[in-house]
Amino acid sequence: MNAMSAQEYHPMAHPDAVVRAGNARFTVLTPEMIRIQYSDRALFEDRATFAIVNRRLPVPAFTSEQKDGWLTITTDALTLKYKIGGVIDGRHPSAEVLTVSLTLNNRRVMWYPGKDDAMNLKGTTRTLDGQIGDNKRQELENGLLSRAGWAVIDESPRARRGDGSTTFVFDRQVDGIDWVAEPVDKDAIDWYFMGYGHQYKKALGDYIKVAGRQPMPPLFVLGYWYSKYQRYTSDEFMEIVNDVKHFQIPMDVMIFDMDWHTQGWTGWTWDRTAIPDPEGLIDWMHKQGLHVSLNLHPADGVDDDEDYFHDLRLDMGMESDTKVVPWNLSDGRFYHHMFNRIIRARERQGVDFWWLDWQQNLTSKYVPGLGETFWCNHVFYNDMRLNRTDRRPLIFHRWGGLGSHRYPIGFSGDSFSTYGTLGWQPYFTATASNVCFGYWGHDLGGHQQTGPNDGQLYLRWMQYGVFTPVFRTHATNWEGIERRIWKYDNFPQLLETVKLRYALMPYIYTAARQAYDTGVSICRPLYYEWPEDNQAYLFEDEYMFGDDILVAPVVTKAGADGMTARRTWLPEGRWFDVCRNRVVNGNRILTDRYTMDEIPYFYRAGSVIVNYPPMMNLNTRPDRLIIKVVPGADGETSLYEDEGDTEGYKQGAYTTTRITHQAGTLTIHPREGRFNGMPESRAYTVEFLSVGHPRSVSINGRELAAADWRYEPESQLLTVNVSRVSCQQETIIEVKSK
Repeated sequence: MNAMSAQEYHPMAHPDAVVRAGNARFTVLTPEMIRIQYSDRALFEDRATFAIVNRRLPVPAFTSEQKDGWLTITTDALTLKYKIGGVIDGRHPSAEVLTVSLTLNNRRVMWYPGKDDAMNLKGTTRTLDGQIGDNKRQELENGLLSRAGWAVIDESPRARRGDGSTTFVFDRQVDGIDWVAEPVDKDAIDWYFMGYGHQYKKALGDYIKVAGRQPMPPLFVLGYWYSKYQRYTSDEFMEIVNDVKHFQIPMDVMIFDMDWHTQGWTGWTWDRTAIPDPEGLIDWMHKQGLHVSLNLHPADGVDDDEDYFHDLRLDMGMESDTKVVPWNLSDGRFYHHMFNRIIRARERQGVDFWWLDWQQNLTSKYVPGLGETFWCNHVFYNDMRLNRTDRRPLIFHRWGGLGSHRYPIGFSGDSFSTYGTLGWQPYFTATASNVCFGYWGHDLGGHQQTGPNDGQLYLRWMQYGVFTPVFRTHATNWEGIERRIWKYDNFPQLLETVKLRYALMPYIYTAARQAYDTGVSICRPLYYEWPEDNQAYLFEDEYMFGDDILVAPVVTKAGADGMTARRTWLPEGRWFDVCRNRVVNGNRILTDRYTMDEIPYFYRAGSVIVNYPPMMNLNTRPDRLIIKVVPGADGETSLYEDEGDTEGYKQGAYTTTRITHQAGTLTIHPREGRFNGMPESRAYTVEFLSVGHPRSVSINGRELAAADWRYEPESQLLTVNVSRVSCQQETIIEVKSK
């Protein structure tokens, strides 16, 4: 299996983990996860499926016993009982043939086939096209977590995914890409029972062991994207970038929406009346520090007036009167020639990655049940992985069902510009983490609007966007919709959101590595940390952003005085209220009013938040870091860094720097690890938040003169500048109070 790395993923389970009983087979993957298979023909699938690519895990301790006509499998967490010879069928709820039991909060919970998972915490859905308020709630698919304590992944060949497609297996390869194949028994049952109770993070961590990790996106992806569906000419694109530079707006990605090409929705040929010199324009963008993505709607295939049509027609062996080469990505021959002729040509012109916006068909016309969204994602992502090895593979696409997390990142679709729409997106984004789809990118500001531009709504959307996985503005091609933030009267406030996003980049990138390692995405529902507190489930519009920031964005319109009231649940513990510059106690509902400048977010007391200094893009690593030391407790962090856009991070090419503080002493520990281009030394600006006036400040035992640190009584901010020091040495900043 080569879904990502043949060394990491192996679909065949260890024989010692497998228990066979007639037409039923059980594989104990972890103490909490058991694969349940049933086939009338005793044909059991051992190849990878769309959601599950690895079953070769260390065999957990378990017992297996056959007695009185029952098979009993017992692990440290579960007890499975199967009536030998019984038919496993989930169409009719029944505990007569199969049950699995576990303990949740000191009570016994029993599952059986067909039992309704009414307490499932949901996952995500293919698109937010047409979202107004929470009208997409009913479309959310079930996720991997449930308050019931159990969830089931259904990889049975006839089970329907949210878009109506079904799962398939990976078998032979086409040009190195694992290719779609039919299952050995289309009528078989193939379930993965997950009985993790409320150990939500553990469930996600074990899921990525069998389903594959969330790859890290390139660092630049986490910066600011400019995007709008509009027929921009080359001059207009350049004007936008020049304005961005003039107004000193950080930016990393420029999107060319569908009007880069001729034709209608589907097109492959540059519209040279708008963009006469594509190579020159993309090269110019690159010289401005920007990465370029092109939008594709490939469903209609390749027409006879497109570049390379005649070559592709001959490659496919079609008649001379052929007018269109149809889109059939399930055909390995079509994939090979289509990509070698057309996709490679555009990539040679400098296109950095593709935005896949499949519109017309949900399932293939050629392979019944094959999801076009999932299959496009799989092929495009792996094609880039294999053919553009100088960079990390990356596509921008819609959710295609379980397994899609292996192909970041997500495009959520065409929502409406309303406060209700904004108000539901925090829940939607965090909930997607329940299926490890941790990189949703929204149209910040909304895609469609029926009235004039609303600077207040746009600002609140951008403020929320700071604390989302992908920071991208976008809108439809109505010319009245404006997404250039410098065109708004409240531009200074909009600009502050972009600056805050870039300041938080070390923290965000470290969280991206955590998602790769643990399966826990950067936007996390509160119940991951506080699963037994009912408030964690009720306050849907707040969430954890990484380990140490709780975000409760303002998502309602301000009153006449420009203030907006907000109720925020603060979990147990102590929290630093960033807006109020104070430590507050948790386990309470905080009610406050916020100006348009304020974003309600809270640092975990004692946390260490690493920031970047002001910068224009993420192509250059700054030689100074800002370290914010949060009061209220002792704490620490581990700063993660790597090459930024290579696959080296998977083979250990990265560094971590542990930073701890205790009783007024901050210690920057020696860096561990290596990667090409890592800084050998750097400077630090250390900010001690909300502290009293110090009696003395020292660095590595040397007391600083009063002129070498700064204290601001009004904000109670102590700033200590540390001159450039080796990253290999320990640096200790000690603050003694009066």
